Amino acid sequence: MIDFFSMSKRYSKTVLFVAQLMLFTFFANAQTSGQEVKATSDEKSEQIITRAIEVLGGSNYLSIRTIIGRGFFTPFHEGVSQVPAKFVDYIVFPDKERTEFVSNGVRTIQVNYGDQGWIFDGAVKTLNDQKPDQIEEFKFGFKTTVETLLRGAWRKEGAKLSYVGRREAGLAKRNETVRLTYPNGFWIEYEFGAKDGLPAKIIYLRKHKNADSGELEESIEEDRLAKPIKIDGITAPWVIDHYIAGKQSSRISYESIEYNKPIPDTVFTKPANIKALKN
Repeated sequence: MIDFFSMSKRYSKTVLFVAQLMLFTFFANAQTSGQEVKATSDEKSEQIITRAIEVLGGSNYLSIRTIIGRGFFTPFHEGVSQVPAKFVDYIVFPDKERTEFVSNGVRTIQVNYGDQGWIFDGAVKTLNDQKPDQIEEFKFGFKTTVETLLRGAWRKEGAKLSYVGRREAGLAKRNETVRLTYPNGFWIEYEFGAKDGLPAKIIYLRKHKNADSGELEESIEEDRLAKPIKIDGITAPWVIDHYIAGKQSSRISYESIEYNKPIPDTVFTKPANIKALKN
């Protein structure tokens, strides 16, 4: 049986770099008050950020209001792809997202808005508010996106931005690498194509509980971004592969992306009961 909440967490983390831009900014602003902690960076890293914003669409990239994405989410087990699930994702800035999955006729819905959210699990026919740890997991997903870097939300958290250098990225390809390091020691590395300036990879060290022993473990997680497509002056990766400890755990593959289409607020409203859910 597919763990759809885990799928939605992974999907929300890597859904669209442009989509997460305003959402992460909302969370960062909500959590920051009073005097801001000073952040640091270097000139080379700032140049890489500026170029990335330009190649992703510049003002078009920064002025998105809504996004509707459709495609397939495929989980992997021991390097082997499993049954893919169709998804549709609705985003309204600054703080609303609804993701629906359908697999083997079973529908699952996850909705987040600000510091709240709800989940419909079609497999067991339950409709519940998200728990605090689920909402925190959703927020953590946004923390590791490229938008954390490009939008500058990290500056309010006192993170340090530094240039790591160039890395091999295939035949005759290299990536420019920068690193964000937060005051608590958590770090994220972002790789951008040295030639095209596009986001190529995200790497971070994550702590998690072992499913069998329950002990806390650390592993490197990685998003590899591919198939950049430009629509309405905005470029986004249409294939996103996620790896944990060197093993692929999922793939997001888009079939369509629409920007600035009207989305009613009712899409995000929790229904009174399961029967009230629209087909």
